[in-house]
Amino acid sequence: MLDTLIKDALIHDGTGAAPWRGDIGVSGTRIAFVAPGANHNAALTIDASGLIASPGFIDVHGHSEFSLIANPEAESKLLQGVTTEINGNCGFSAAPIYNEAEEHFQKEFLLHGVKQRWRTFKEHRETLSKAAPAINFATLTGQGNIRASVLGYKNTAPDSADMAKMAALLRDSIAHGSIGLSSGLIYSPGVFSTNSELIKLIKLSGVSSLIYATHMRSEGDALVESIEDTIDVARHTGIKIHLSHLKTAGRHNWHKIEAVLATIERAVSEGIALTCDRYPYTASQTSLDTALPDWVYEGGDEAELARLSNPSDLKRIKAETAAFRENGSYWHGVLVSSVKTEKNRHLQGRSIAESAAEKGVQPIDFAIALLIEERLQVEAIFFSMNEDNLRRILSLPMCMVGSDSSVRILSGRNGAPSHADNPHPRGFGSFPRYLSRYVLSEGLITLPDAIRKTTGLPAETFCLKGRGILREGAYADITLFNVKTIRDTSDYTAPWSAPEGIEYVLVNGHLAVKEGRPTGTRAGMVL
Repeated sequence: MLDTLIKDALIHDGTGAAPWRGDIGVSGTRIAFVAPGANHNAALTIDASGLIASPGFIDVHGHSEFSLIANPEAESKLLQGVTTEINGNCGFSAAPIYNEAEEHFQKEFLLHGVKQRWRTFKEHRETLSKAAPAINFATLTGQGNIRASVLGYKNTAPDSADMAKMAALLRDSIAHGSIGLSSGLIYSPGVFSTNSELIKLIKLSGVSSLIYATHMRSEGDALVESIEDTIDVARHTGIKIHLSHLKTAGRHNWHKIEAVLATIERAVSEGIALTCDRYPYTASQTSLDTALPDWVYEGGDEAELARLSNPSDLKRIKAETAAFRENGSYWHGVLVSSVKTEKNRHLQGRSIAESAAEKGVQPIDFAIALLIEERLQVEAIFFSMNEDNLRRILSLPMCMVGSDSSVRILSGRNGAPSHADNPHPRGFGSFPRYLSRYVLSEGLITLPDAIRKTTGLPAETFCLKGRGILREGAYADITLFNVKTIRDTSDYTAPWSAPEGIEYVLVNGHLAVKEGRPTGTRAGMVL
């Protein structure tokens, strides 16, 4: 007898093929069959008439290294139909954590209330497995972790001995389950890395058969040059490259979309294996201090805080910030998302410009004072993108969906982050929004192709064997949704809201969402 029988679903198998009506049988963690009109007994039968059966969605850009241990229920992802998440993005991963990195990462442990400590991927894997996550977890290795563990947060070039140490750390992480390398070249210490260093690291580590995902050095003023830099890494190493959250940031950069698409097309025509991801929104979210010049970060948090309080450094910061921010309008599009202290909680959801005007100070002065008071732990939402460019990027055949968010629980409970902050709505609605707005309503691409780009293509790109497809023998990660009701309900002012239309989700054969509500079952695997 089957464990689960899904009856009379419209099946989109994740390959992009035309859908067909049939049944899916599940036995244990695997799909027993996908066939029309099957007649079998099962412990659980789901009537899927009127629903689409898809492989579970794969979020290719997650940040749940710590939050999935704190919130293993992963409600914010499960309720979107996500069954697998790719983590370790933007140069930031769970491991390795040594030397200066060990001290730096303490704030992540404390922020998420994680009592366990680890240094290696093996130790993190064991910790996460014991937490029994509700979704599957795969991870890249952050180049920022590697560099910080060897060189700290200084703006210094590695010598041959340093490179050997970094390569050894990367090889060790791959040996214990990492699926590739990521970089965050606007963050410390990645910001201090040259292209040459990245190429040497990949070559010395012998990981050219894997994938390199990057938060590029620039997503605005030097956008095209940054894409070329990434392509250059592929040319010199042969590694697959993945452009994280591809965008044209800043109104004065919106016109660069033509050059961006032409550069990507040329690379693909050369045989470069290039993919990208994007969330279906026109605002980003990251640390507020990324609005400051790169040199401010050198030496780590304490050194940065010292510069923000030093009169001569402040003068330079203000001059450089004024030079690259557009016409004073920039700060109107920067909303405070989260702060550490209760005192400043009222600033969440408000723009820097608005709060600065209320206090009668310049926006840059307000931003710096807030960073000092919160000891840099300020997240912000940046409105800087163009809707038409978003559509063109989402239309790219190699573009997948990544929420660029960590898992959350919507119910809230003791000891877990709840509704204290005002996060980006992408963490709650990326996949339903992509399908309902851009695919079903606007017809940007066909539904079979959209499902392939959220399931089969990510599994192929990140080498997740047995995932992203509905066929006999594959893992039973399955999402059932209603095309008539699927939609996101979260927005920038009220993000804590579950989507609609995702009716059932199975993770490794276990029912994790039933009739739009989490079951509490946690059957995810550390891949």
